[in-house]
Parts: sequence; structure tokens; C-alpha cells
Amino acid sequence: MTVRVERTFELPAERDRVWSFIADPEKRARPISVVDDFEKTGEHTATWYVRLPIPVIDRRVAIETEETTFDPPRYVEFVGRSKVMRVVGEHELHETDEGTRVENRFTVDGKLPGVERYFKRNMDEQLQNIEAAIREDLGIEA
Repeated sequence: MTVRVERTFELPAERDRVWSFIADPEKRARPISVVDDFEKTGEHTATWYVRLPIPVIDRRVAIETEETTFDPPRYVEFVGRSKVMRVVGEHELHETDEGTRVENRFTVDGKLPGVERYFKRNMDEQLQNIEAAIREDLGIEA
């Protein structure tokens, strides 16, 4: 089973300001509650270390991520691969009269039981965490 989640939100900020957050892979990773640590390994690559609260995984998992499409200040797509899952994340920024619309899309393919179920139940909360982190980073009240 594959889990797909899309979430869009509006921010009263210029697209370039929002892009400064989205373009930073560590800033994108830190708000995700299961991310335990993060290591930038290249210009467009990083390793996310996650702890998933599911019974079949009792250790920290390294997810090797790569930004496969990077089109400033509009769009970034990244792919993360590990022994337990494959994730594709997309962030697309659109200028609006009031600021910026942020479209987020995530697809998770689990390789172990429970991975998709966890993300199906929790991915919307993780995207809310990203929105809150952007607002905090830019000094925007919710």
C-alpha cells in the first residue's frame, strides 16, 4: 500500500522568504517528529535519521535523501530511500495577492508492516509541523 498526502496552506509572506525555508533541507526535516537527527552529505543530498514508533522497527533508520528537482524559488522534489521505506516529497510555491501558497505532496511506500499505516495516520500532523516551523522561522503568527 502506498500513502499519498497533499496539503496546501497560505502564508502572508513573499515567495522568496518562504523559499529560504523550503530550500534548506535541514529546516524541512527538523519539524518532522520522527526525525531524530540530520546530516547534510552534499549540495543536494542528506541523511535523515528517523525513529518510527512501530513494533517491527526497534532502531534508528537512516534515510538517504536527494533533491531530484530544484527550481528556485518555485519547486523542490526530494526522494528518500531506506530499508524500510521510500518517500517522495514535493514543495511547490505560488505567488498570490496575499503572499504565498505552499503546496505539499508526499508519497510513502513502506517496505515493512506498519510503515504506511503510521504515515497514513500521522502525515497530516507532520505537514502541520512544517507549516508551523515556517511561520516561526519567518515570524508569522498562526
